[in-house]
Amino acid sequence: MSQPSTRTFRSAAWFGPTDKAGFIHRSWMKNQGLPDHLFDGRPVIGICNTWSELTPCNAHFRLLAERVKRGVYEAGGFPLEFPVMSLGEPLMRPTTMLFRNLVSMDVEESIRANPLDGVVLLVGCDKTTPALLMGAASCDLPTIVLSGGPMLNGKFRGQDIGSGTDLWKFSEDVRRGAMRVCDFIDAESCMSRSAGHCMTMGTASTMASMVEALGMSLPANAAIPAVDARRYALAHLTGHRIVEMVHEDVRMSCILTRKAFENAVRVIGAIGGSTNAVIHLLALAGRVGVDFTLDDWDRLGQDVPCLVNLMPSGQYLMEDFYYAGGLPAVIRELGGLMDRDTMTVNGTTIGSNVANAPCYNRAVIRPLDDPLTANGGLAVLRGNLCPDGAIIKPSAATPALMRHRGRAVVFEHIEDFHARIDDPGLDIDETCVMVLKHCGPKGYPGMAEVGNMPLPPKLLKKGVTDIVRISDARMSGTAFGTVVLHIAPEAAAGGTLALVRDGDMIDLDVAARRLHVDVPDAELARRRAAWTPPPLPSDRGYYRLYVDHVLQADRGADFDFLVGKSGVEVAREAH
Repeated sequence: MSQPSTRTFRSAAWFGPTDKAGFIHRSWMKNQGLPDHLFDGRPVIGICNTWSELTPCNAHFRLLAERVKRGVYEAGGFPLEFPVMSLGEPLMRPTTMLFRNLVSMDVEESIRANPLDGVVLLVGCDKTTPALLMGAASCDLPTIVLSGGPMLNGKFRGQDIGSGTDLWKFSEDVRRGAMRVCDFIDAESCMSRSAGHCMTMGTASTMASMVEALGMSLPANAAIPAVDARRYALAHLTGHRIVEMVHEDVRMSCILTRKAFENAVRVIGAIGGSTNAVIHLLALAGRVGVDFTLDDWDRLGQDVPCLVNLMPSGQYLMEDFYYAGGLPAVIRELGGLMDRDTMTVNGTTIGSNVANAPCYNRAVIRPLDDPLTANGGLAVLRGNLCPDGAIIKPSAATPALMRHRGRAVVFEHIEDFHARIDDPGLDIDETCVMVLKHCGPKGYPGMAEVGNMPLPPKLLKKGVTDIVRISDARMSGTAFGTVVLHIAPEAAAGGTLALVRDGDMIDLDVAARRLHVDVPDAELARRRAAWTPPPLPSDRGYYRLYVDHVLQADRGADFDFLVGKSGVEVAREAH
């Protein structure tokens, strides 16, 4: 443990004075049975908890919080747990992404308004990680992240199955008549059989890996299973370390440098990470004032091979990944592709953290000279259909479709898609391009995970398993296919996507980074003149605030008024 500093901490403004305000702050806290010595000027550590029974991925966080508290007390700190809105991907409608920015505001204002000197962020299900990071970054106190960990591997009739990835496969099997509904139902409890988030390399696992790659967590945070005792030991160590960080004044801005963001992009490529990482990392960069764009994503990810053989790009699951060596082994394997001198929250460089990291299973974590795929990075596309960018995940796509020209089959919104996709009379074949509109930040609203559109049963019954699909939506990190996402500007903002009609020819060329609708400019201009914006989903409350202020996908879909950090100063006393 580092030597305690002699400086006065932020919390002393609440608990230090002997006047009326100090009396109020200490007295009411003491109704919880807190002794006098906890108010002696020691660091106050906030434990920001996203526990909720409505967020199954995070339902074990009360236990994690207690272990964090042990570490805080052990290091001489004063832990205080507080809740923020929790985002549960399995249950929330219309999409948790709608509420990511709201939670970030909850986190930011909770930290700023309270007597906290450092913060531990308890994160797990997809959007809780970026939401808490964004909110805490806006305050810029010493902060450390603890992820909840993945579920144990799913087990179904003698085989490992992965959350999300095998769900999509089973669902398609049911729709084409290859799997009975009763068997589909039997797989439910077999897939989700312990506490924790998705055990595939979906968005939750990608976000946990992003946190570790950024240097915002202790090593091995990304992959320890939620129910493994070592996850609770890590929680204890995390609580101990945050007290040291407060004494050392190691703030988020010390860790979240441009080099750290570059490292995160390379790691996400190497693990075959979720497309959602793009939008969240861009939003986080905006909060801390790091100049980071879609073009940086494409440049940094182009030469990164996919080393991790996990679903949906590969075969294994997060439990196997941890036993094979976890993220430290991947970072070590990347060698010179990483900036090994970036600092991490444990006070040493990321290179030092992984210098002796072992790999125990080369079937799960492949060597750099024998990767799973030559290119694991996410590709950024440009063209008249997406002048501000769109993305595709090559490692999860069909190689033969990476260069394709096809006739557009257009769905104006998600209800149109659901109403017509199962119609045997739908005019579509395997050469077509499915186009889904009005599912972006403003259009859904919230940019839902509907971009990996299920294929029509008429194609599934022919044995077709993939066709090109494009939209302004996102897709689950557990999903797969030749799916172009995050088209910007989106249809609801008047992007070219809004003008695409049935029968238009669309050209996709991933190698050339091009997505183009083959319609003359004059015709597009004529269509644009006749276009009218869709009606607002609601004219009140948070929906209205969201639609009025959300930025486009290429800027992370943050609110325009939240870009940049505000610090933690509060000038006025409450009493």
